[in-house]
Amino acid sequence: MQKVAIVILADIETHEASGRVTNALTTAKELQENQDEVKLIFDGASARWIPELEDENHKMHPLYKSVKGNVAGVCKFCAKAFGVINEIRKTDVLLLDDFEQHPSLRKYIANGYQIITF
Repeated sequence: MQKVAIVILADIETHEASGRVTNALTTAKELQENQDEVKLIFDGASARWIPELEDENHKMHPLYKSVKGNVAGVCKFCAKAFGVINEIRKTDVLLLDDFEQHPSLRKYIANGYQIITF
């Protein structure tokens, strides 16, 4: 069994960024389907993706929903900085503030996770 933390950094504004998020979610789904341990962490500008992906009308919502149980959360600092903290608070996605209001990647490294960024 693999242990993988997928860190999503892509913003919502470009086709390329949309592709990166799709690839991150697809990778999480493949890991999940192979009984690997996977965590999705939304950091930086990707905090803006949570309200988008939570929208049932978004084209990526079904893929997101299929791996949502693996979402560790979204960076609290970045959610504030990118103006989506109030929208995220309306969801059940956790705001991560393990280290200076940011998620701790060290926590995952120390627990044997491989880190992949998109």
